[in-house]
Amino acid sequence: MANYFNDNKALRYHLHHPLMEKIVRMKERDYTESEQFDYAPHNYEDAMDSYEKVLEITGEICAETIAPNAEAVDKEGPHHANGRVEYASKTRENIDVARKAGLFGVSMPRRFGGLNFPNTTFSMMSEMIAQADAGFQNIWSLQSCIDTLYEAGTEEQFERYIPRVCAGETMSMDLTEPDAGSDLQSVMLKATEAEDGTWRLNGVKRFITNGDSDLHLVLARSEEGSKDGRGLSMFIYDKRNGGVTVRRIEDKMGIHGSPTCELVFKNAKAELCGSRRFGLIKYVMSLMNGARLGITAQSVGLSQAAYNEAVDYAASRQQFGKAINQFPAVAEMIANIKARLDASRAILYETARFVDIYKIWEQIARERALTLEEKQEMKKYNRLADAFTPLAKGFTSEYANYNAYDCIQIHGGSGFMRDYTCERLYRDARIMNIYEGTTQLQVVAAIRYVTTGAYLAQIREYAAKQYAEELSQQVEKLHGMTEMYEQAVEAVKAVNDPEYVTFHARRLVEMAGHIIMGYLLVGDATNEPELFGNSAKVYVNLGEAEVTRHHKFITSLNPADVAAYSAQ
Repeated sequence: MANYFNDNKALRYHLHHPLMEKIVRMKERDYTESEQFDYAPHNYEDAMDSYEKVLEITGEICAETIAPNAEAVDKEGPHHANGRVEYASKTRENIDVARKAGLFGVSMPRRFGGLNFPNTTFSMMSEMIAQADAGFQNIWSLQSCIDTLYEAGTEEQFERYIPRVCAGETMSMDLTEPDAGSDLQSVMLKATEAEDGTWRLNGVKRFITNGDSDLHLVLARSEEGSKDGRGLSMFIYDKRNGGVTVRRIEDKMGIHGSPTCELVFKNAKAELCGSRRFGLIKYVMSLMNGARLGITAQSVGLSQAAYNEAVDYAASRQQFGKAINQFPAVAEMIANIKARLDASRAILYETARFVDIYKIWEQIARERALTLEEKQEMKKYNRLADAFTPLAKGFTSEYANYNAYDCIQIHGGSGFMRDYTCERLYRDARIMNIYEGTTQLQVVAAIRYVTTGAYLAQIREYAAKQYAEELSQQVEKLHGMTEMYEQAVEAVKAVNDPEYVTFHARRLVEMAGHIIMGYLLVGDATNEPELFGNSAKVYVNLGEAEVTRHHKFITSLNPADVAAYSAQ
């Protein structure tokens, strides 16, 4: 029987990363919950056994239910009727199976009915579900919105809402408006406080993923007369209270199973989540960082699906008397897909581990005062998570597109036909480097870690580690790439012009990303040469070519010539 977890040795490898022991011990508060809950782990081995069992259940559901349903969901899609969304019939089946298997409330505490799993494990579940159907992953993974409610809300709100999500109710984050896409400080949905202390919401939201969900986190303007982000607050809207209708479901290129909605709020009853005026500057940042890690997992899952389809087709398709995977051009494409996949997975789980440590420290800080050493560690991992999240989202979503593209190319003319899965993967992939912040916005978020030296500091930390002797050539190449990166950064900074930094931002961020992902993959190959050895060699070669190209462009460009790149 197929199983997306058992069939993927790379997932088990990342699950057992050395840092996981620290993460699990912190998440389980030194395993003290075993005294309260029968199903809480007594030690690290017990916890890992629980994770593996849930991941195996998820892997089985993905292989036996969600993936077989994906084609029918893509064709049927959701329906719009009487101001509501009706999921495709097979989507309803997917949700029902996931609920019965207890795959909701993954990250929430056990006292609310959750599994109390770390983000790393949640990301593995998310990756597998995306591999089966990227559209359904959107619906399922939005349960992570509850993390922001758990960070910002009150105990009374926790008790009312978290058990519902753990029981399988769905969520959405209602941020975007017709005139406020990436520019969320322009949000104008109006929030008015009523005499009884509740709030009423009026206005329109657009491009809302899973927009007819049970529970919504809504960004709205609570401060009369304000026009910037300081006038925005976060609200909880419960569909049971009414007041919101679905005006339309967008007709999209891909991810058809995921309803993308335009919502109309008419005096909709809501309640404040967290503090007033912190909606954008604090809570949306938490939502978006979580969503970006979710899209990273989605991108890796789709890359895995593209790789599987490419490998299977190339092995079975005969041309000129032999399988096409025997031709160098096709073999190289498959090797490149695999290298980009393994590099994507490496940065996904490195980022997830960073997020886990700082988020768990934040939770512990709500229970007791942290020591100075603990505070410093929390800040360290917070910085690393903030630095790595845009890199991870940017690179993996671009690679999902590359890999889906190459998968179709390997299929040739057949890949252009709807008869093959790769056609759907290609359509689904196209949104991943757009939503939850385009790749260009990820560069905007990442460039400060270039100019402050944060990426370089982490690169040097990776460079100081010991790697397998057989990978010494790749390590030397990474050293050379780092030198080119340093030279390029200094050349850009020497011009002393913020606009010039902005012009080269994408190239500088890409250079840093290639080096970081190269080191991560060489580290994985040192530990598991059979799993990652070939990918490490291929990826470092790919990265070296890109870093060299960017270095030459940056160091040879006359700053005065930048004007030639202005919009014509």
